[in-house]
Amino acid sequence: MTTYAKGKVTVSQTILEYVPKEAEVTRIEFEGPTLAVYTKKPEILIEQSSIIAEIVSLIRKRIVVRSDPSVRVSEKEAENLINKIVSPEAEITGISFDPSLGEVIIEAKKPGMVIGKNGTILHGIIKQSRWRPRVLRSPPIPSKIIAYMRHFLHSESKERSRILRNVGERIFRPMFYGVGDIRITALGGFLEVGRSAILLQTRESNVLIDCGFNPGKTNPINAFPRLDVPQFNLGVLDAVIISHAHLDHCAIVPFLLKYGYDGPIYCSAPTSALMTLLQTDYLDVLGKQGRVAPYDKKDVRDTVLHTIPLRYGVVTDIAPDVRLTLHNAGHILGSSVVHLHIGEGLHNIVYTGDYKYAKTMLLEPASTQFPRVETIITESTYGAPRDVMPSRIEAEENLAFIINQTFEKRGKVLIPVPAVGRAQEIMLVLDGYMKRGLITEAPVFIEGMISEATAIHTAYPEHLAREVRNSILHEGINPFQSDYFTIVEHPSARQEIIEGEPCIIMATSGMLEGGPVIEYFKSLAQEDRNTIIFVSYQIEGTLGRRLQKGITETPIFSSEGKMEILKVNLRVESIEGFSGHSDRRQLFNYIRRIAPKLERIIVCHGERAKCLNMLNIFQRTYKTEVLAPSVLETIKLR
Repeated sequence: MTTYAKGKVTVSQTILEYVPKEAEVTRIEFEGPTLAVYTKKPEILIEQSSIIAEIVSLIRKRIVVRSDPSVRVSEKEAENLINKIVSPEAEITGISFDPSLGEVIIEAKKPGMVIGKNGTILHGIIKQSRWRPRVLRSPPIPSKIIAYMRHFLHSESKERSRILRNVGERIFRPMFYGVGDIRITALGGFLEVGRSAILLQTRESNVLIDCGFNPGKTNPINAFPRLDVPQFNLGVLDAVIISHAHLDHCAIVPFLLKYGYDGPIYCSAPTSALMTLLQTDYLDVLGKQGRVAPYDKKDVRDTVLHTIPLRYGVVTDIAPDVRLTLHNAGHILGSSVVHLHIGEGLHNIVYTGDYKYAKTMLLEPASTQFPRVETIITESTYGAPRDVMPSRIEAEENLAFIINQTFEKRGKVLIPVPAVGRAQEIMLVLDGYMKRGLITEAPVFIEGMISEATAIHTAYPEHLAREVRNSILHEGINPFQSDYFTIVEHPSARQEIIEGEPCIIMATSGMLEGGPVIEYFKSLAQEDRNTIIFVSYQIEGTLGRRLQKGITETPIFSSEGKMEILKVNLRVESIEGFSGHSDRRQLFNYIRRIAPKLERIIVCHGERAKCLNMLNIFQRTYKTEVLAPSVLETIKLR
């Protein structure tokens, strides 16, 4: 018998000693980072939750109780039972099933009425159907992507089960060399912005953190992570962790699946949905531009199958010697600060990803509370001495001022936005300021993926700032469905908008590197009464950055596909106060708040001059090792 098998037998014996025989345990399996206990009477263990808590404290592994598939009623029968057991007042809007987990997902406008006092209704569902309910509040705006992902996971439940079993066996395999020799290799996103990717290696494990691309580069050697280096071996990769859904952090993940990666991808649940949305759109944009895509939609679907969503604050085994915990990063919905605990206290790494250390209308500020941190890897997007942003109130007032000035000239306002994050933030500002009369009332036209991304935001209100969350959950008011907003359903509506009265147009992409914003820009650029307002970071090499630098003309493709020179006469404004990144002060305040004392600070995700400036300041401020490595450089942490 192998060491792994022996370990599994020992764990199983411990569980069986504590579980009442009447629960009728049929099998115990590792499923991803979780130990699944299958039983013919799951209600016994769910009602006696102290038993599971005691076992968890003994074996130090996450446990979930599942019903044995042989005792579950059919999906149709389960749906009928739920509709009988749950009061119509709960207003159930959807019931779907995940056979790989034995879960029934119930969406309701009043989820408390599905749960019942002390969980009585849930227990009734479990007892009668043997399906384990997962109750969700019905989102005010249904998400097509989330519905598609659930349908796909349902149709591929057997493959999903296989993946989870394989992942579990790999995570809980016995260690061969023991804990030690911790190294990170910069594969992208160091002394630059874009293509973020870090390879973490120990004696036992290989973990990839982020895997994005650089939209400002066309040469693959500069646009994609350096996965060609000898240190990176897809065959021994234990896990991929994605900090958030922006494409410079996640675009190339399906490429790993295309070339044989069969392991887990960890991220928050909102990131999983947004990542699927943005990767699919990335392929569509490349197709329209006639460019070769590094993967196809099948690889995006495979990414969904391999993704294991995690909640903030939950410690998860992802390799024999590595535990992962995600914390709120405050950058976009679901963005995570990644905490990695290696060995039994040997070393702790925090990778900030992109983070905002300030409260915004949309999100709470990034978390600074970690049990232990020896090495921090921090972004430095706004790390230059001049990168001190105005307060959020100043930014909002500045936006209102520029919009009102443009309307006085009978012009139109074009706001290029990333579909995720800035779009929703600006929607909240426009709605609030128009309601208070601080911005002249005018239609706000929204085009691109913004409406679907917004639907995903409403599906996860618990991740939003307290005020927005309370508005959606408790007051029944969804600010994203304001009467001021009009969704542009079809490109044929654009000409009427362009020829119509003064208005605000919000469209993707945020850096003018494709998407519907280009069509509006071509039509509005030549008139000086119009204004384009940038509210997000513009990567070097993008059309957005060139406009910020003051270009007066630019080559652009006409509707017939011919290259033309476009005169740029419209007013160009940038409001940095809306950024989802921390400014220079917030970057330093964040590092200052991290406790206990750091042994090492590593600077990444910033233009070269900004990374080096941050390095110099940190070296003068802290008596600790400070590094700003180049791409391809490996650093030994222990």
